[in-house]
Amino acid sequence: MSGAGHEAGSGQRRVLVAMSGGVDSSVAAAVLKERGFEVIGATMQIWPRSLPVGDREGGCCSLAAVEDARRVAAILGIRYYVLNFQEKFEEEVISYFAREYASGRTPNPCIRCNQRIKFGHLLRKAREIGASFIATGHYARTCRDPDTGRHLLLKAKDARKDQTYVLYSMTQDELAHTLFPVGDFTKDETRRIAASLGLPVAEKRESQEICFIPDDDYRKFLREYLPETRKPGPILDLEGNVLGEHEGVAFYTIGQRKGLGIASTEPFYVVDLDPDRNAVIVGRAGDVMAEGLVATDLNWIPFDRLQEPIRVEAKIRYYTPAVGATVAPVAAQPDNQGVLGPRQDLNPNEVEVRFASPQRAVTPGQSVVFYDGDVVVGGGVISRRLRGTSQV
Repeated sequence: MSGAGHEAGSGQRRVLVAMSGGVDSSVAAAVLKERGFEVIGATMQIWPRSLPVGDREGGCCSLAAVEDARRVAAILGIRYYVLNFQEKFEEEVISYFAREYASGRTPNPCIRCNQRIKFGHLLRKAREIGASFIATGHYARTCRDPDTGRHLLLKAKDARKDQTYVLYSMTQDELAHTLFPVGDFTKDETRRIAASLGLPVAEKRESQEICFIPDDDYRKFLREYLPETRKPGPILDLEGNVLGEHEGVAFYTIGQRKGLGIASTEPFYVVDLDPDRNAVIVGRAGDVMAEGLVATDLNWIPFDRLQEPIRVEAKIRYYTPAVGATVAPVAAQPDNQGVLGPRQDLNPNEVEVRFASPQRAVTPGQSVVFYDGDVVVGGGVISRRLRGTSQV
């Protein structure tokens, strides 16, 4: 059954819906009210007042979004609140975003926001007001495995809109208390429902930008938010030859070709970022390919811990198609006495992923998510890529 299909007994019908001012979360609230839930709408105010982007007009959770969500709540006849998560968002999402780039990694702030804000702080807020569930407008579904009793995360009905990639870090407790009402709809069906209810957001366009970077220029944001990221250094080829100078490793990503300022008859691509040497490493097109990766910060959904290699479909970024892969646990390091206890021979927080075919621009800091058909097996954060038997 989908997340919208959770059964709740008397006294367990209150749900706090995260309303972003868009059509998906608006329909989520409407569907849940129609199904008999006591629906309370809430928009998370997330930008610190010190940031100029806090006054932007469009996008998720902006001032305009608050007004759209408020209008929808009034039409639906539900209570509505604006929750101040500004300090938490800056500490746990924006600062994290900037620190990761400064360390030569490319983070995904939406995954971090889901993990820490939406399914962390928002769920705690829901419990404070006596709600048994939270709900969002994500395109995803949930069910419960009848054999194990574990809650599972499933791809949405509309494969084009599936958002499970950014939800892989959800815990069993979060899955048990989260509803995804639009997961059983296509996007067109969601818009038709909104139009039939007279919701003013029925045709509202989607925002594809990072919510706190309205012009989608993360480099400009980093220069202003964390000026110390502007630290020039060498651009090196794979043999260590200096080919040019960069502005700062934070302003480059794996696979990047443009903006390197290197004169050559054959293009160079960024293949690695080395913050220790403050160097950007470049190579040719073939050097960007990787046969696998190592991932850490793991979360598993159908089980607690990976005990043996498994076959999966792996996605290394949101818009990249999944590819066949083998995921294997990595041997743990013995303690300082050389001792490993029972089943402690495996590192629970690190796996090695080998692709069925080489993948382009495997990027540390991004997430890799594993699927078995429609079921999300889990995922983790890419720590390094593997080229043949070597690590880069």
